Amino acid sequence: MSRIFNGVVCTFMTSKIVLLCGYYGFGNGGDEALLATLIQMLPENVTPVVMSATPAKTANQHQVATCDRNNIFQVVPLMFKAKGFVWGGGSLIQDSSSWASPLFYIAWMMFAQMLGLKTVAWAQGIGPLHRGWIEAIARRSFSACSARSTRDTGSAKLLEKWSLDYRLAPDPVWSMSGINSLPPKSDDVKRVAVVLRSHPLLTDERLSVLTEALKNFETETQSQILLLPFQRSLDYDIAVKIQDQLSDQAELLMLEDPRQLKGVFQSVDMTIAMRLHALIMAASEGCRCFALSYDPKVSRLMEDLDLQGYELETLPSDSGYIAHHWQQTLNTKATFDETSISDRIHQSQQHQTLLRKVFA
Repeated sequence: MSRIFNGVVCTFMTSKIVLLCGYYGFGNGGDEALLATLIQMLPENVTPVVMSATPAKTANQHQVATCDRNNIFQVVPLMFKAKGFVWGGGSLIQDSSSWASPLFYIAWMMFAQMLGLKTVAWAQGIGPLHRGWIEAIARRSFSACSARSTRDTGSAKLLEKWSLDYRLAPDPVWSMSGINSLPPKSDDVKRVAVVLRSHPLLTDERLSVLTEALKNFETETQSQILLLPFQRSLDYDIAVKIQDQLSDQAELLMLEDPRQLKGVFQSVDMTIAMRLHALIMAASEGCRCFALSYDPKVSRLMEDLDLQGYELETLPSDSGYIAHHWQQTLNTKATFDETSISDRIHQSQQHQTLLRKVFA
């Protein structure tokens, strides 16, 4: 049992305290989905404490004990009480966006290892690592982990290069249960979810091409477009701009509960998405997918699932061509069947087996 005061754990009883460290509390639907799945997969004898950017919000949303990830006066005392520390999924150790981000996670991991905690690199998507010195300290922290699991073959190859053992399994979000809160739709109307995010590769010119393609696609198929921001700070403004160019039938849904986000894909016919976890959520519900890759992790999933899509760097400039390609995808069965989905859900539970072995 635990008590929470202003999002901070005050007391613990007999459970093992395990700190969960990831990109939590920033309103990113994919990372919140990873957190929800991680909490679900932990053994019952563990009391998770989430290091969050917004502790009170995370405590309320996930019904879990939390602390402020940026407050060493909260984190350090908990480290001394804890039995374990987990890097909780996602692409935490990469230096494409900045060199400071991986250092934040590596520093806490190495501190936990210095204190003798059981440490787990859980469901990691590792890299790209462009700086040799960051790769060197990343390798050192991964080497000292009690156990490691990864979600993609690219990361697995890097761990093999470092001569480290690991478990390779599909992203844990394949296993997360969704809650569908959308009203039912008529059989003759197709629903298409669109998930775009701000990124240097999504230039104004490319966004204009995609918006024009969506207008053409909407008119030609009479589909209902659902604009689905996964992170307000990066996705919302783009969704609003697109909605302004579409018909009144188009909707913008801002959902913060990752289970509700996944539930949307239960009543969607096709998903057009940049975000990795939007594609995973859609695929896990048997939804047709069209990827717009801005990152190697999305390209890996495209290859793994044989998804239709484009690399954003080589996006066609002809909006009519893109709209036609989307039509073809909408009118074609998904490239994966119920058996392959079931297999991936089952395989993703290896991440749970790993946790239960370490924290038994």
